[in-house]
Amino acid sequence: MELIFERSKEGRTGVSLPSSDVPTRVKVDERFTREKDAELPCVSEPQVVRHFTNLSKMNFGVDSHFYPLGSCTMKYNPKFTEKIASLEEFTSLHPLQPQLIKGGMLTQGALEIISNLENALCEITGMDEFTTHPMAGAHGELTGIMIIAAYHRHLGNNRKYVLIPDSGHGTNPATAAIAGYEVKPVPSDEKGIMSLSEFKRMLTGEVAAVMLTCPNTAGVFNPHIKEITDIAHEAGALMYYDGANLNAILGKARPGDLGFDVVHLNLHKTFATPHGGGGPGSGPVGVKEHLAPFLPTSRVIKRKDGTFALDYDRPLSIGYISPFYGNFAVMLKAYAYILLLGREGLIEVSENAALNANYLLSKLTQKYQIPYQEGCLHEFVVSASRQAEKGVRALDIAKALIDEGIHPPTVYFPLIVKEAMMIEPTETESKETLDRFIEVMLRLADLAERDPASFKQYPATTPVGRLNEVKAAKDMDLCFDPDRKEK
Repeated sequence: MELIFERSKEGRTGVSLPSSDVPTRVKVDERFTREKDAELPCVSEPQVVRHFTNLSKMNFGVDSHFYPLGSCTMKYNPKFTEKIASLEEFTSLHPLQPQLIKGGMLTQGALEIISNLENALCEITGMDEFTTHPMAGAHGELTGIMIIAAYHRHLGNNRKYVLIPDSGHGTNPATAAIAGYEVKPVPSDEKGIMSLSEFKRMLTGEVAAVMLTCPNTAGVFNPHIKEITDIAHEAGALMYYDGANLNAILGKARPGDLGFDVVHLNLHKTFATPHGGGGPGSGPVGVKEHLAPFLPTSRVIKRKDGTFALDYDRPLSIGYISPFYGNFAVMLKAYAYILLLGREGLIEVSENAALNANYLLSKLTQKYQIPYQEGCLHEFVVSASRQAEKGVRALDIAKALIDEGIHPPTVYFPLIVKEAMMIEPTETESKETLDRFIEVMLRLADLAERDPASFKQYPATTPVGRLNEVKAAKDMDLCFDPDRKEK
């Protein structure tokens, strides 16, 4: 496909405006002017529209392809929530309005929605209070760990370490380190869950918190979770729940009931906002009552007369962690999604997600190694070790899936599984879609036996073929340079 610069013809333009009958030229300080004109393509409006429309068709996404990504729930979300978030009554609100004199009374509906959403998330997770301020999952993690640090500091506790299973999401250790803690990874046992004996050995009076994902990145729910939280509390440590996998336990189990003190959720994954490429996100954080004084400023409160207001009088708060009140549009979609499904609907989400994952797992066992035999919830990990013995690695299979019109699953994670492929089908996929994925995966396994060398050509149907993975990530060159092209 040609670059839009390669379609350029001198003198061609996409707009035609009448001449101005008033002076329009503004003198700009020479410090801010270009030394030469910008290199812009000369193209018509239809050329621009067709170019970017065709580019968009090359994308893989939940609206166009099966997207069985593991580790991060990337599910299809209903479009009615997009319409709600785009209503003028919401989009025309100014974020500063509730802070103006009497402005709060003009934004009662928005404040009530934030308050109601926080209450709904408390009910879903078993926590006592929530803040909607964090703008993404990792941001929620940092907020949660900052709250834990503030709690220990307030009590005069000098604790240095955060324990994290070696199967944890990569953001967990990064977050703990940014917050000033030293991270100690806890090894997994033969069942793919955090080793209970190692955990007990590593838990000392210097541990500030334990960060857990449950079910974990192998899709396994830790059967010792209540024992773990009880032991941690006895040692004075707090329990942090990474809610990236909440889709698996909606309506089935609540982190607050399991003994967790802090939880972050990904509204943009579990609750109706397709997410990718860095946004839009929302990572609300819920806490038990003893941590509520440390939540970020400000808080939406409900007065005795039933009206809503913002509370800034919070002396123990960790302070401001984002502009205003978080990503309001994502909150709107999540609130509408929760109201639509209700309790029974959310339970159905987790049941169907687990059913679809276990269906795929049972079928792929025919050709792929299954590292953990404990069953799974919403996602599972297969290993391409058998195929690797023939020279076909997990990455080769992932590239071949692209040519089949299927987004590749997460590969090489968790790190505790060689040639890992983490697969999460989510609840909205039909049996026909799942069966086609099974057929493709089994066919690729057979091809790996018969013709392993053929995998090196994949992907063969994309505009750009196999990339150097490291160079593509670390040495991107995205600027068009006409002089270099001529050379």
